[in-house]
Amino acid sequence: MFKPLELFVGLRYTRAGQRTHFISFISLVSVLGIALGVTALITVLSVMNGFENELRSRILGAASHATIAGVNGRLPQWQQLAREAASHPRVLGAAPYVDGQVMLVNGDQVSGTLIRGILPDQEPKVSQLGASMLTGSLRDLTDRGYGIILGSELARAIGVYPGDKVTVITPQAAATPAGVVPRLKRFTVVGLFEIGMFEFDRSLALMHINDASRLMNLYGDVSGVRLKVDDVFVAPVVARELSARMQGGHQITDWTRHHSNFFRAIQTEKRVMFIILVLIVAVAAFNIVSTLVMVVIEKRADIAILRTLGATPMAIMRIFVVQGTVIGIAGTVLGLVGGVSLALNVETLVPWIEQLFGVQFLAADVYYISDLPSDVEWSDVVKIGLVSFSLSVLGTLYPAWRASRTLPVEALRYE
Repeated sequence: MFKPLELFVGLRYTRAGQRTHFISFISLVSVLGIALGVTALITVLSVMNGFENELRSRILGAASHATIAGVNGRLPQWQQLAREAASHPRVLGAAPYVDGQVMLVNGDQVSGTLIRGILPDQEPKVSQLGASMLTGSLRDLTDRGYGIILGSELARAIGVYPGDKVTVITPQAAATPAGVVPRLKRFTVVGLFEIGMFEFDRSLALMHINDASRLMNLYGDVSGVRLKVDDVFVAPVVARELSARMQGGHQITDWTRHHSNFFRAIQTEKRVMFIILVLIVAVAAFNIVSTLVMVVIEKRADIAILRTLGATPMAIMRIFVVQGTVIGIAGTVLGLVGGVSLALNVETLVPWIEQLFGVQFLAADVYYISDLPSDVEWSDVVKIGLVSFSLSVLGTLYPAWRASRTLPVEALRYE
């Protein structure tokens, strides 16, 4: 596409001559502007990817990838359904659960709570609750032991510690000689967990599945079966396949139905940030326009001489496209290298800066994610590089076209 002469002249124009130091300075500013814009774009998107992945892992550490639930809140014959679901090649684990809404009472402190009955030996197959324990263990929950494990924020709200007693009040009523009274049971706090999501740490309590079944009047049945798959993004597909395979009085849902709005909001925010930061790159890229316009004015005599020697308007246009493209490539490459390097090391650099200046950007007592995670997605890097290069090339077209329209007679009239 570009002949050796056009490449030679275009590359030579990118270097400073005796009278073009200012133009070369503007070119350097354009390169640095593009580089900074690309660096910022890669770093910001990588940090947002890191936050999204961190939030997803914390949410799915307590919530299930997919759930088989009874239509009326009760799932009999759950063992057979669990075995059938576990036979799916993409299902890694299955565990039963009982859930219900209760009230926890400690003295004059009362809090509404979601209880979850679990089997301690099977729960690690479908969640990371065991790895989130602050004190105690899931194995401390035993049948008829009436132990309960609370989220850290829930325990703080009602003022209890491991070893304390709490009263669990269920919405089901019991008929007694004194009349209809709420059903209640005393439980012993045997542990605390902290997932890092306020939604779970403030409102979730764990107990043995048999204790929960008796408490909720399920008489040995469970509320459903929780499933874990090998890839969270294929959970909707697995749920549909299991629904088609397993017929009966139950429904199968996946995590995207419960948290879709949250992650959709994150995706929308990422798109908006991408557009805003691309505008920064566009401003830097279109500095190339002013640079080439000044070059065209300064090189009018050279253009006229080249035209009289036989250079075509298209050849003149290619000369200035080469010059602008070199500026764009230099800025894009510098930005890609700087952005990837910064994104890969942001988790190390931020603590160093905090220690150096004695500040903390994300205080641990305010934010559940107190560090700055980063996840570089190479598809984003390629996309950003292509967008930056395209904007740089677009910025060269108008000045190059104006240069190709230069008339030799008009250019040399006053030379």
